[in-house]
Amino acid sequence: MSRYQYNELERQANKVLKHQARELDGISFPDLHSVDESIASSEELLRKLGIDPGSAKPAQSISPRTQKTLVVPSWEELCAESDREIEGEVALEDLFTPEELASNELAVRMLNDEYNTLHRLDRYDVAISAVAGLISALVDILLVGVPHRTTTGLRSAPLSDYVRDYFDKRFPEADMQQLANSKVSKVPFDAQDNRNTTIRVEGLSAYYHRLLSLGHDPILGFVFGVADIMNGTMTTVDKTGKVVVQVMANYADRTEADIFAAIAKQIIHFKSDITTSMGLPAPLMGLFNLLQFGSIGEAEQTVAEIVQGMYYEGYDFIHFCAQSIPVMITEVVVRLGYAFKRIKEGHKVRDSIPFSLDRTKHPKLATMLFIGHTAATAVNAGKVYFSKNPMDINYPQWLAFAKYSYSQAKWVIFKKPAARDAYVRGKTDEELALVYDEVDKTFLDVTEGYVLVFD
Repeated sequence: MSRYQYNELERQANKVLKHQARELDGISFPDLHSVDESIASSEELLRKLGIDPGSAKPAQSISPRTQKTLVVPSWEELCAESDREIEGEVALEDLFTPEELASNELAVRMLNDEYNTLHRLDRYDVAISAVAGLISALVDILLVGVPHRTTTGLRSAPLSDYVRDYFDKRFPEADMQQLANSKVSKVPFDAQDNRNTTIRVEGLSAYYHRLLSLGHDPILGFVFGVADIMNGTMTTVDKTGKVVVQVMANYADRTEADIFAAIAKQIIHFKSDITTSMGLPAPLMGLFNLLQFGSIGEAEQTVAEIVQGMYYEGYDFIHFCAQSIPVMITEVVVRLGYAFKRIKEGHKVRDSIPFSLDRTKHPKLATMLFIGHTAATAVNAGKVYFSKNPMDINYPQWLAFAKYSYSQAKWVIFKKPAARDAYVRGKTDEELALVYDEVDKTFLDVTEGYVLVFD
């Protein structure tokens, strides 16, 4: 008996099918060989009597003008009849022979393999992904580097310096200083020390106030910063990991009642801070102040202390932007390689544009991106291990790796089995539709000339 739990309709259908199969097996057909022998014997007898069998005319019969009817039993009658003839439950497997079950199992296995093949990477796919990751890692090592403070400001490797110089030209120091001094950019969460606070914030200073204040975070600032502007508050996570939300009474004139005005002020304040010597922190960097654990390095520092030191040394939002370029290189190389390979395989150009990560449209793309970012992250991990310098951590690369790792794990564990099952069911449903069409055609042929009466 099958372990599958059938519902009432499936249980009835299984029993009806079993009963009908028995009925069909019980139908005996005449032996056509003996019929042929009888016909040959009759023809031989006619010839002996001087009659040519080929010239004999068939007898004319007069068909009575009666209309033939065919009574089609109801489903309830079929179920009642099958219940009388068959005892107990019937599993779907009972309707097939062992050979048929083995054939069905093989067919399902082949469909599963067919689906897996659509998502299985070949050596060229792996090569594209690995090369993309290695190019990204080389760019990060050779062209981004590690920021360090000099007499002329923060400097690093060529690409990182180019990005920082671009920001300096785009936001000139004189203009930003003028903007910072104007009332339009003043916000209540910009206290640089504890002189204007009612609750002490450990570590609050000109060096660290942007790292400790969540309003200065490039992402969280649009939530906490805007809320602080509207409420006249300052939300911080201090150096000891303590979350403090306090009203800044001395900065009451810096608030905005309208949310759109608050968002505008938040953006303007970001602009005024972006190129300062202690600029905006990298996105979500302030949350690392909550990680008050660990004993890292000779100084046995916590994770929070390590991140605070990185920010002090120049690991800011501009450096985050420079580090994002290698990550984008992985994306571009993998997606272009995927597109060119798809086109070469005969796919249409519009079907090869690798923007979407929908696995029904681009089965391999997300997995290739996962491999590319994994390779780049592995190289970066090795770099940090040998240098013993946390400034070598490519933060954007680790974020990308976390994103694609989560997506890949979710796909392999949860989504792929369901998608494969849907694929197999779709293929079997297509074959079943052909069977239904053949059944309908046979029913029409059999009932031709009959008046159907549905009981």
